[in-house]
Amino acid sequence: MRKMKTMDGNTAAAHISYMFTEVASIFPITPSSPMAEHVDEWVAKGRKNIFGQPVKVVEMQSEAGAAGALHGALQAGTLGTTYTASQGLLLMIPNLYKLVGERLPGVIHVAARAIATSSLSIFGDHQDVMAARQTGVAMLCEGSVQEVMDLSAVAHLSAIKAQMPFINFFDGFRISHELQKIEVIESKELEGLIDQEALEKFRRYGLNPDHPVIRGTNQNPDVYFQMCESINKYIDAIPDIVEEYMDKIKHITGREYHCFDYYGALDADRIIIAMGAVTEVIEETIDYLMDKGQKVGLIKVRLYRPFSYEKLLAEIPKTVKKIAVLDKTKEPGASGEPLYLDVLKAVSEMEDAPVVVGGRFGLGSKDPYPSHIAAVYENLCKDNPKNRFTIGIDDDVTYTSLDEVQNIDVTPEGITACKFWGLGSDGTVGANKTAIKIIGDHTDMYAQGYFSYDSKKSGGITISHLRFGDKPIKSHYEIDSAHYIACHNQSYVFSYNIVEGLRKNGTLVLNTIWNEEELEEKLPGSLKRYIAENNINFYTINAVKIAQEIGLGGRINMIMQSVFFKLANIIPVEDAIRYLKEAVVTSYGKKGEKVVNMNFAAIDAGINSVKKINVPDSWKDAKDKEEKTEKHLTDFYREICDPINKLQGNKLAVSKFVETGAGDTFESGTTRFEKRGIAVNVPEWIPENCIQCNQCSFVCPHATIRAFLLNEDEREHAPKDFKVLNAKGVKDPELKYFTIGVSPLDCVGCGNCAEICPAPGKALIMKPQQTQHDQIEPWNYATDKVKNKANPMKKATVKGSQFEQPLLEYSGACAGCGETPYAKLVTQLFGDRMMIANATGCTSIWAAAGAATAYSKNQNGHGPAWANSLFEDNAEYGLGMYLGVKAVRERIASNIEKALESDMSEEVKSVLREWLENKDESEGTRERAEKVKAVLQNEDSEIANAIKKDEGFLVKRSQWIFGGDGWAYDIGYGGLDHVLASGEDVNVLVMDTEIYSNTGGQASKSTPTAAVAKFAAAGKRIRKKDLGLMAITYGYVYVAQVCLGADMNQTVKAIAEAESYKGPSLIIAYAPCISHGIISGMSNTPGEQKKAVACGYWQLYRYNPDVVGEKPAFTLDSKAPNYDLFNDFLMGEVRYSALAKVYPELAEELFARTKEDAIRRYGMYKKQIGRASCRERV
Repeated sequence: MRKMKTMDGNTAAAHISYMFTEVASIFPITPSSPMAEHVDEWVAKGRKNIFGQPVKVVEMQSEAGAAGALHGALQAGTLGTTYTASQGLLLMIPNLYKLVGERLPGVIHVAARAIATSSLSIFGDHQDVMAARQTGVAMLCEGSVQEVMDLSAVAHLSAIKAQMPFINFFDGFRISHELQKIEVIESKELEGLIDQEALEKFRRYGLNPDHPVIRGTNQNPDVYFQMCESINKYIDAIPDIVEEYMDKIKHITGREYHCFDYYGALDADRIIIAMGAVTEVIEETIDYLMDKGQKVGLIKVRLYRPFSYEKLLAEIPKTVKKIAVLDKTKEPGASGEPLYLDVLKAVSEMEDAPVVVGGRFGLGSKDPYPSHIAAVYENLCKDNPKNRFTIGIDDDVTYTSLDEVQNIDVTPEGITACKFWGLGSDGTVGANKTAIKIIGDHTDMYAQGYFSYDSKKSGGITISHLRFGDKPIKSHYEIDSAHYIACHNQSYVFSYNIVEGLRKNGTLVLNTIWNEEELEEKLPGSLKRYIAENNINFYTINAVKIAQEIGLGGRINMIMQSVFFKLANIIPVEDAIRYLKEAVVTSYGKKGEKVVNMNFAAIDAGINSVKKINVPDSWKDAKDKEEKTEKHLTDFYREICDPINKLQGNKLAVSKFVETGAGDTFESGTTRFEKRGIAVNVPEWIPENCIQCNQCSFVCPHATIRAFLLNEDEREHAPKDFKVLNAKGVKDPELKYFTIGVSPLDCVGCGNCAEICPAPGKALIMKPQQTQHDQIEPWNYATDKVKNKANPMKKATVKGSQFEQPLLEYSGACAGCGETPYAKLVTQLFGDRMMIANATGCTSIWAAAGAATAYSKNQNGHGPAWANSLFEDNAEYGLGMYLGVKAVRERIASNIEKALESDMSEEVKSVLREWLENKDESEGTRERAEKVKAVLQNEDSEIANAIKKDEGFLVKRSQWIFGGDGWAYDIGYGGLDHVLASGEDVNVLVMDTEIYSNTGGQASKSTPTAAVAKFAAAGKRIRKKDLGLMAITYGYVYVAQVCLGADMNQTVKAIAEAESYKGPSLIIAYAPCISHGIISGMSNTPGEQKKAVACGYWQLYRYNPDVVGEKPAFTLDSKAPNYDLFNDFLMGEVRYSALAKVYPELAEELFARTKEDAIRRYGMYKKQIGRASCRERV
């Protein structure tokens, strides 16, 4: 019996690649990052490759850099590998041409993913690999986790023998992240398969000064063409080499592979040709249709490049009359998609050639169901089957879509299907992965797990799809017919149809604070009816209460997992609990005995606390409560966002995106309509304790707590539960009243506001969300009816800034996020005239993902104009925005100069002159613009009309460039440096989490020494790059380093100074992140920031070129640090404490080094005070 193990496709690819790799050059990108992470972890644990050495891992600044390093490693005669996807693969394309031309046997493992077009998608299709097919690199495709294990070896072995590079690809997410129980191939089984002669030839081919050669020459028209043709014979040999190794893998595993494999009726009249995970779905459908007497089949494409016509044609049954080719990509403007065109050309060489049609499917992980595949076969039954069709969507514009065939159930007998509705960061996904591995690794059963997410960070919705059975599972699509459903967040019962697809007599578990009487009152009528009519076994448990009592906060995963094992009856519950506790030790052991014991208690509590609900017959007649229609919903939200938020986006027709413009543009501020109600606890404002400092509003990551000033009339018309105080420190006599508004349905419950509150006795206390619903109406009144007013205080102060409307509201960021308070503050200061270029990363995902756009408009309809281009080009993108606006404003200035020489009245000229003299002044720019518009309203001269044509540019825009440290320190640094060096008036805000937060927490050049991160499993050995100090060397860039929780005043001051400076500015803001593993949790991120500055881990400073010659340009705003607190700070975050637990001696050394780095940095900044005063501004 071969060794079986439960793993995902990324792990399988990494496992095989490690054996054949000497140098791995890596860069993080979803969904490929875990492959590189596994390799890095195995290096830390001392694992050796086939050659008896640990892999040399190097993290590069970008995928282009990773490809360059791969190229160099191969030229040196060492076997190299990299891992990438999507935009990352596109950045590698120039080097792929080089690898092919120089015949270098590198392997690029790709978890194939969509390409960013009008929107970014991190999900899977084949657009990226198809964009690389023209390079000449060999391309091998897998359609299951088992195939990844088997054929990744074929890719590496064939690359060595063929002396040619390979892309080894499989579907992103659907295979890369799908857990399956598979057979494992071990290193000793493969080492004998390496062609040693070819390997030795490659080694000798490597550059070496002992026998020097010249490569990468520059050639002329006389010979370049011939050189390109000289590689043909090597490419032509690849298919036979691949099949030779496929045969050798068959002798090891018993599984047979060819470049093309046929499945189905031997006398089929209709077949599909496809590649990737869809092929196993097609196999399921074929089995179903053949049982009904249909003659259908499938050809799986494994080796896509080089594409062997001969081998394809040999697999097509002679009886085939019609062929449908499925492409998981789209090529706008082409006569067909790539695989279709290849097959069409091949089939054209057949006698009596079959009809060939092509179709698209699965873009952005819209994985097809068997009902869609049946539709393809049904289309082939027609005399004139539709060509260039689509499946899985409703295209009511160009009418490409095939109608889904209804009532198809291909589920094999013995499969148990389970769905889990979770909240991002509640541990549901992690616990389900544990469950899959327990069942897969400890029983003879097969197991499959797939996890779907929305685009929000922690706090978003997760749905886990788990299947268990006695045979390998081919169902690569989400569960539509479940035996067991668990809903881990009670608010979902109002937002989603959580029981859709739950079978009769199935089991439903709801985590809720409601007792039986409250269930009767609260549950929607539709849910009650479904439970009663389908004889559902209904259970409840108050897992939140249990978790809080144990000390686990919101982590309910182990409680709900033990409930699952008790009720689902997959394996004996006693065995399951034992395995679950063993898994806890493995997963949480490094976090300490206390954490382990808390999770043990959670497991036991889940078993003992779940309660079966006696469902009354009256539920069959339950009535739905009338929904209050939100009259203020926009048409865009109602037609596009609302269906997406209700998980009905799959049903949106193409026409909706054409009619609303949502094909490329979304409305601002859609998050204000969501009202997710996901928080367990929210703040209650206690007016009598409040000192009106506004710090709670200042630190709120989601803008769900705000300070308002009211006049007498607004106070008089306020709802009955509206709380007010007499306003303090406000000079405007009209604004008599002050309130702190809290939105219970938008708050995510981090608790930062309550923690920061300095009032004696606290003016904010966290209370269960349901107890605060009387504040929903007051919040709506304050935000909708209380008018924005001229600020009676200085806007650029902590208190004054919070009387400005935040134009970043209710984002998809994690609870307690350290990034959003900075961006929110910038919008309060300048939001009505902001342009934002946002680098891909956390800051773009929480801003505009799915239907949720968090940047909003004020009551005048003004607000940040926001856009995201790519990860690597954001600084240049922002500069381009600025230059475009600058060009138009210079035209306005030129036209105004002409107008001043015309015969316009002096009244008009006075206004125009004022605008011209203050063109680049931020203060008062909107007022001056309105004056110009007013005085020109009745002017009809040619020059007046020219100015009016550009009136949308009269307001001086505030150009901002937002991003994280992965962008600013690494992949985008070259562009950022160039933009700062340009001298143009742009503002850069770097939200520094010291890791690649969005892709899962990989190390960046911002990561300090000793921090454990992905790609730095044994602690980072190189100190943090000092981006600010590097920018200061230009002498004409405003630079500030800020930390909101440590010094709010300094943060506001720095942002205000940066924006007013007429040149480039750079603000680097320290942002605690959930990936840091803050032991005290994310409930006091400002407190964590304060600790970071107090101990000297982070420093505060400002460098202002405007004051050179008047006073020191460099101001060190931090107080002298107390370095005695340094190690305590480190040990308060798992990214450091984990190193101390696993490698204590190494930790001691690295902790000392990172402390030395901090002391050195502080010393350098102190020296800057003297130097900066005499530096001249350019």
